[in-house]
Amino acid sequence: MGAALVAHVLVPTPGPADGATSGPPPTAAPASPSAPSPPGTLSEPAPSTTGTTTPEQAVRLALDGLGAHRGRYALAVEDLTSGRSAAYGSPTSSTSSAETFTSASIIKVDILAALLLQAQDRSGRPSSAQQQLASDMIRASDNDAAQKLWGEIGRRQGLDAANARLGLSSAHAGQEVPWGLTRTTARDQIALLKAVFTQDSPLNAASRSYLRTLMSTVNEGQNWGIGAAGAPGAPPVLKNGWLPDGTTRLWVVNSVGIVERAGHSLLVVVLTDGQPTREAGTALVERIATTAVEALTRTP
Repeated sequence: MGAALVAHVLVPTPGPADGATSGPPPTAAPASPSAPSPPGTLSEPAPSTTGTTTPEQAVRLALDGLGAHRGRYALAVEDLTSGRSAAYGSPTSSTSSAETFTSASIIKVDILAALLLQAQDRSGRPSSAQQQLASDMIRASDNDAAQKLWGEIGRRQGLDAANARLGLSSAHAGQEVPWGLTRTTARDQIALLKAVFTQDSPLNAASRSYLRTLMSTVNEGQNWGIGAAGAPGAPPVLKNGWLPDGTTRLWVVNSVGIVERAGHSLLVVVLTDGQPTREAGTALVERIATTAVEALTRTP
């Protein structure tokens, strides 16, 4: 069974990505008992000497309050309205400041950004066929569509070239693995979201609008994740990814996008792995995103 789960990512099959079906999400077998992983921080700012709490400290304190959790996670959030930002994670060593995580289907935003950049370089736009593939890839998280566009952008070489322009670091590039197994960091995902949702971007206004439209109209059942941190009733603008590990039978569950809350527009990234089930990972992602966004927007 584990081999089959991995093969699904290495050779995508028709339908929603990451093994999704039209029914309830699949549940992996429970992981072997182990002590919950204590949360850590991506950066540990020194205590303020003025008596005020920094945004980083406010988010760290709020997430510390969530208590124990299974697996690892990393968060990055940037408030485009106030300019405040914070990052948080579970470093694997005292020198680890930016963990990498398996991308799963959130890389589909990156693939589409690369396609749009290449079209801009030709002073054109993606073909009708490419636009249909892009819609399927983002809205339905279709793996076959992603595989076709992965080939059309030039696979790893094309993605690396685009990422150099989009501001992503070398941690995201140069990997000789299938697109679903590429590694990324929370900070690189924030860089990508800034390229998608702000004017400080090599993507032109039409490209950014196209990406936002697709991410704001994901299919029902694809709209969980960081959208939980938005204002009630606000439509989610996001891309999620989930992937069962064929060896450990644990799950990667990721969510990236933009939310509106209390008059603020916030870019939010939550990456996880080692989750006992997809449902558990989804619940953790939503708790992390909501807690971090509330803390950041409350910071004076």
